[in-house]
Amino acid sequence: MSDAQAPIKRRASVNNNSKEGDERHEVIYRAISDAIVEQRLKPGARLREDALSDVFGISRTGIRKILQRLALEQLVTLTPRRGASVTRPTADEAKDVFDARQLIECGLMPDVARRMGEKEASELRDMARQERQALRSGQQSVAIRLSADFHVRLAQLSGNATLAEFVERLCSRSSLILAVYGHRGHLGCESHDHDDLIGHLESGNGERAKAFMSRHLKAIEASLSMVEKQDSAPDLQQIFGG
Repeated sequence: MSDAQAPIKRRASVNNNSKEGDERHEVIYRAISDAIVEQRLKPGARLREDALSDVFGISRTGIRKILQRLALEQLVTLTPRRGASVTRPTADEAKDVFDARQLIECGLMPDVARRMGEKEASELRDMARQERQALRSGQQSVAIRLSADFHVRLAQLSGNATLAEFVERLCSRSSLILAVYGHRGHLGCESHDHDDLIGHLESGNGERAKAFMSRHLKAIEASLSMVEKQDSAPDLQQIFGG
């Protein structure tokens, strides 16, 4: 290898290591995010940097960056001298989230109806079926995540990527709200609601789908019991050590 080639090879090595590091951070970010959304990490639970560093085998600096990203998405709260904890939404915040969902998700329904085809309807029905199965088998946290995935996919089908990304964040926060204030065994709506909504969209009736979505979201919000409760510290090794 010539002297001229050496710097190029070193740069390539650095770039590859940086890419692998970014991919590793993305995997860890997704693992923590999923654990929050699926309620394996409960709202209010402390997320110690040293414990997460040991579990995932990366530096505390790397963990800190991931927690900061989760904080930007309001899944994690960072408090001076106390560190990070899973966000515990207040009753007022819960209302704000569902108000925002009413404005955005309902407004997207006419666009979704115009773009709905057999392939899209089949995909959504499969998602709704998986959600019902999870709920029937007692997998409440999985059902909540699948319900959020359904609403996010609906928003994506509108064709507006910016609003779909916002809906994804709102649905993640809604999962926390359901974890704190929801009732075991149901998601605050009828099990056939999503199938009924798909029917309106498939028929191209955007206004009826918009009205149905509004009732659907109001039913979920109305089912919440705004009573706060304390959670014990999580066993991070058990959650992520697998």
